[in-house]
Amino acid sequence: MKKFICAMMLTLAVTFPVLAQVSIEDILVEIEKNNKTLQANAQNTEAQKLAFKSNNPLYNPNVEYDFMYGFPVNAGNQTDFLVNQTFDFPTSYGKRKQLSEGRISQTDFQLNASRQEILFDAQSTCLELIYQNKLQIQIQERKAYTEGLLESFEKKLSTGEGNILDVNKAKLQLIEINKDYQLNLSQINQLTQKLTGLNGGEPLRFEAITYPVMDSMDDFEELFEEIQAKDPTMQFIEMEISAAQKQLELSKALSLPKLEAGYRHQAILGQRFNGFHFGTSIPLWENKYKVRQSEAELSSSSLKVVQYQNDKYSSSLQLYEKYEKLSLTLNEYKNVLSTLNSKDYLDKALEVGYISTIEYFLESNYYYMAYNNYLQTEFEYYATIAEILKFRL
Repeated sequence: MKKFICAMMLTLAVTFPVLAQVSIEDILVEIEKNNKTLQANAQNTEAQKLAFKSNNPLYNPNVEYDFMYGFPVNAGNQTDFLVNQTFDFPTSYGKRKQLSEGRISQTDFQLNASRQEILFDAQSTCLELIYQNKLQIQIQERKAYTEGLLESFEKKLSTGEGNILDVNKAKLQLIEINKDYQLNLSQINQLTQKLTGLNGGEPLRFEAITYPVMDSMDDFEELFEEIQAKDPTMQFIEMEISAAQKQLELSKALSLPKLEAGYRHQAILGQRFNGFHFGTSIPLWENKYKVRQSEAELSSSSLKVVQYQNDKYSSSLQLYEKYEKLSLTLNEYKNVLSTLNSKDYLDKALEVGYISTIEYFLESNYYYMAYNNYLQTEFEYYATIAEILKFRL
């Protein structure tokens, strides 16, 4: 039966070295370049920046022209011409500029946060593909070996040395393996299609069977300090306090009187008058509650930052504890499976007739179940690390 395993391993050895040349980093570079959502977000960010920049202009100048007929006729006509410019209180322009610059910086953090979410989705898909590809190798090995057993049992049956029960058991086992094979292959195809979608519709395949080297995480508190410093969502929310403070200062500046300055010309009864126009507004109604509104928004922003920091700390700590537990479980699996040769023993026991076919399949299924659990634990381990370190993407 070993010839079937050798043939399968030879096929995998020929296939996978070529496929493994594509790394997760290569996939992420392609997706960052081709993803349509990222492209749309970049355009939207530019539009937002232009909108924030347009929030600090002068008011449009005002031009007035009046022509009035005199009565009686000998009273003459009167002409008035006025060019007028309205200004907010001078300190408001500096406040507006600072607020605009802060909002523009926030859009960059927002763009980076959406970028990280998409790249993390792509990275998670690649990690799951590695798991499915490794699982497929195991299923293919079982499939090839069981097909070999079935062929051997059928030959023995045809020569009168075997029995129909062994043939039927092998057929039933092969049906179950073929079902797992097709389901896993379907999952691989779905994940590959997802990568293609993330890549803007450009075909993209990832068929590696080795997990990437992940950065170590020794101390959680040091890690969380790095998360606070680099996480774009946290940076975006923290800048809300600064923006709310600038908005409060701007609201106070806008509550001060507006100023007007301009040129006036008047002509009546053959006489002409030229001069300057100055004026101001009395801030009674327009911004009556603006300052109080800005103060409430500043208080709300401070509370949101504290709440986000608490939630982020809690979720990060939970992931870190999950990572530690998975690390212990994964090491236990590795230690046991590295010294466990039960599959080889089972093959030899079946070959010499020490165990029956049904016993062989029951015991081998138990072994493969344990190995599948190991592959699942390994995937969860790397997926958890990737989620914790998402802020580094």
